[in-house]
Amino acid sequence: MSPAAPATWLLLVAAAHLGFQLTVAAVVYPALREVADDAWPGAHERHSRRIAPLVGVLYVPLVLALAWTAMAEPDAGGTWLALAGGALSVVTTAVLAAPVHGRLATVPAAERPELLGALGRADLIRTVGAVVCLVGAVLLLA
Repeated sequence: MSPAAPATWLLLVAAAHLGFQLTVAAVVYPALREVADDAWPGAHERHSRRIAPLVGVLYVPLVLALAWTAMAEPDAGGTWLALAGGALSVVTTAVLAAPVHGRLATVPAAERPELLGALGRADLIRTVGAVVCLVGAVLLLA
């Protein structure tokens, strides 16, 4: 396992991504569900402002490591497993989670539980993708 190998970097980034996803699922979203209606606008705005840079810090290196690994080890099964999991997480964020967050910023309180449920389902998909990505990265180094 060379520190300069793309699979090594993919393993590190995939592990960080899974840690992030688990934290969001176990801590962040449950805390958001507990926010009182009168405090919601400010709490959601702060969450969105704080989480966006973290998503960038994780997703940009994840996509780069996946692309680098795909170019360096295109015939490895772990590469394609990692790509599938990483793509699932990134696409789910862009297509499902981000739009739901956008709607959560402005909907009436009565609609919030349904949207938070949709966000939780999207987060489960992202977390599964992160697990699959990490398994692929581990297989590359096994």
